[in-house]
Amino acid sequence: MDPRWGQWVNRDLGEYHVPVQADVPNIKALFVEERDDHVNVLGIKGMGEIGIVGAAAAIANAVFNATGVRVRDLPITLDKVLGGLPMAAE
Repeated sequence: MDPRWGQWVNRDLGEYHVPVQADVPNIKALFVEERDDHVNVLGIKGMGEIGIVGAAAAIANAVFNATGVRVRDLPITLDKVLGGLPMAAE
């Protein structure tokens, strides 16, 4: 966004800057000393689960937008998509 005018600087994704590894600053992993035996056998809590919760819903919505078929259970497979399409009249 252009801070002066509040408009998009790039008009398409061809010129959009996609960050790569060199653009990301160093990341330092810190461990919090907390054991929770109810989570799993090792007592370890993962951080990745929080950020990826919406990924399946986003993919399901993309499939719906592309095909018109709403798949409501995972995994989304070709037979589920094809099974939801209306049959063509012969």
